[in-house]
Amino acid sequence: MAATPQHAIKIHGGKRGRATMASKADRHVLYEDSVQCVEAEIDFIDETFKTLRNRKAWLLREDFCGTANTSCEWVRRRKRNRAIGVDLDYEVQQWGRKHHLAKLGQRQAHVTLLNENVLEVKTEPVDIVLAMNFSYWIFKERALLGRYFRYVYEGLAEDGVFFLDAYGGSDAYKEMRERTKYDDFTYTWDQASFDPISGEMVCKIHFSFPDGSRMKNAFTYDWRLWTLPEIREILLEAGFKRVTVYWEGDDEDSDEGNGEFEPAERGEADEAWIVYIGAEK
Repeated sequence: MAATPQHAIKIHGGKRGRATMASKADRHVLYEDSVQCVEAEIDFIDETFKTLRNRKAWLLREDFCGTANTSCEWVRRRKRNRAIGVDLDYEVQQWGRKHHLAKLGQRQAHVTLLNENVLEVKTEPVDIVLAMNFSYWIFKERALLGRYFRYVYEGLAEDGVFFLDAYGGSDAYKEMRERTKYDDFTYTWDQASFDPISGEMVCKIHFSFPDGSRMKNAFTYDWRLWTLPEIREILLEAGFKRVTVYWEGDDEDSDEGNGEFEPAERGEADEAWIVYIGAEK
């Protein structure tokens, strides 16, 4: 989850002096309710690591950790589990300390939050490194992305695995908005701009509410849209021995995915898809 400067967030709607649903809402709560499913994410990486390495992982590093929601879910899974969260946004990390780590009680000592750059952070060798929610797309140049991947490689244990995600499909190249309704709000994914020459894109998240108020630019992302062939090639160039794409299966009763990700060498030319990637040291 990339940070958005507070001054960029705009609250619209409502009469002057009267509180609205947008003005009372917490953007991090809204994000986690609409975008994240840390339980499913941890299920996948935990089971996949065990399948690949014939042992359970216990030490995880979450790069671009934001509120450390995923790190806390990892620590809840087993008594031995520890997590290291790395992010440059101190304010967001503090929010995570208050709303996630505090709920762990004594187990919060199993989560270490580092307010550092993922290109420079030094930690003990870890079993797993995560870079989820397309966070690594902040690195727009091939050389810089390769530098990050090499740094991840060096930070892993000898049998460590790097997990990341990616999205694509024909819709990814469009300037478009997609709205999803929830019980108390509507989530809008806004692909505000895309440059086909550089691959650079700006995406935003907005929230709107039943009382007519809106939280505009709750989150803003300045990325490069990386393709799967590029990501795989750069990971292999960084030293990883094997890179596997995990493709989501189809739900027979709808046009949506079924939440089950399996190793795949070929995908489908869908309008939109999301995959996990596992890079083995």
